[in-house]
Amino acid sequence: MSTVDAHRIRTGRGTELGLLVIALTIGIGAYALVGLGVEDKVPTDVLGYGAGLTGLALLLHLVLRWRAPYADPVILPLVVALNGVGLAMIYRLDLAYEARPNHDHGFASRQLMWTAISVVLAAAVLILLRDHRTLRRYTYTAMVVGLVLVALPLVPGLGQEINGARIWVRIGSVGMQPAEFAKIALAIFFAGYLVTNRDTLALAGSKVLGLQLPRARDLGPIIIVWAASLAVLVLEHDLGTSLLLFGMFVAMLYLATERLSWVVIGLALFVGGALVAAKAFSHVGARFDAWLNAFDPELYNKAYGGSGQLVQGLFGMSAGGLFGTGLGQGRPDIVPYAESDFIITSLAEELGLTGLMALLMIGLVLAERGLRTAIGVRDGFGKLLAGGLAFVVAFQTFVVVGGVTRIIPLTGLTTPFLAYGGSSLLANWVIVALLLRISNDARRPAPAVSALTPTGGIPVVDAPRPTGDDNVTERIGTVR
Repeated sequence: MSTVDAHRIRTGRGTELGLLVIALTIGIGAYALVGLGVEDKVPTDVLGYGAGLTGLALLLHLVLRWRAPYADPVILPLVVALNGVGLAMIYRLDLAYEARPNHDHGFASRQLMWTAISVVLAAAVLILLRDHRTLRRYTYTAMVVGLVLVALPLVPGLGQEINGARIWVRIGSVGMQPAEFAKIALAIFFAGYLVTNRDTLALAGSKVLGLQLPRARDLGPIIIVWAASLAVLVLEHDLGTSLLLFGMFVAMLYLATERLSWVVIGLALFVGGALVAAKAFSHVGARFDAWLNAFDPELYNKAYGGSGQLVQGLFGMSAGGLFGTGLGQGRPDIVPYAESDFIITSLAEELGLTGLMALLMIGLVLAERGLRTAIGVRDGFGKLLAGGLAFVVAFQTFVVVGGVTRIIPLTGLTTPFLAYGGSSLLANWVIVALLLRISNDARRPAPAVSALTPTGGIPVVDAPRPTGDDNVTERIGTVR
């Protein structure tokens, strides 16, 4: 067997299947441990639950074998493990809520339904999107869609304010956070825009304090995105979405230009704008007060907009200690919205610092595989899109964990794959599908030429060729 043939059969799907067994064992095992911890018996539906979760994972695995055989073999198992642990913790909270009169429960069954829909949607993306570069045609369409989605909660009768933030829309009995889908659309727009204009943005400007600053006329895009993010902060009372969208743009701008000055300018603009907004608008200032003075008795006992929820979460994490109270043995249910906004504190209480760090490490490896995909893919658009999507998953996790641990002010975002929420789960599984699609192109071997030339020349497999306005090279098969 030739070296090329041996390389072609190493798709990684066997490795992925083995890792999926481990991931499913973690998720299903956590579900069983919750039943043992709360009711001293394994849940009666554990076999059906395990079969359902296994079927969903195998469905996507088979789709990858069919449509994206060279996709990264680590991404899917990582996501299945996170999703499974999140389902187990939501089920644990459901058992606690059932004992409380007039308390909503049934979150686990709804989350399992959303998981099934999300996996099917991810499979559809992999089947229908044969080449990620197709998305570049819709650069400005994605911009319009993203801005409309961000603005939807402001529409009277459609938007809904919860916990002081107007980030929800409700159609009938179905609620969703459109910003979760806006981040995907805007990532496509940013990637398409920056790959076309990166040469202009990377032009040398004046040097100040060792930083190569851009020309004044090149600041337009970042000023526009900065203004839009501040509008979200002020009008929708949503620090999380504002920080997420602006952070994603600055990160992708850095990936496109490799200029540290853009990061410095971006951080200065956002921090300055947020501080001014905190002084000028009372609802923004209240978020900062609860963050800076969380243990103030007046703020702690405040019925609305105080720090009670934040402090209860901190108490729960401290009760968990290093190794946790054990699944089903803590009291995470006394924290409001423990299944969604504060699922990190719920997990930290029952799994301890060790368990929480393990989950965060899984998220970190997921982001690393996304960035590795960005490095490996051959076209500029794919590099920026994969890098942006990997960053947004990691940054959203940081924003949530930083909020509940008082590193930054509390936000209304949900932890990817762990927290309860249909729109979050749908959007993040679509991100996974896009990363898998791009990684398939990144890991797929270059086409080989097996025949010699008529004159006995040696076939050359990896000849570089410019790919137009992307200014990158593509490995192609040629014969000399």
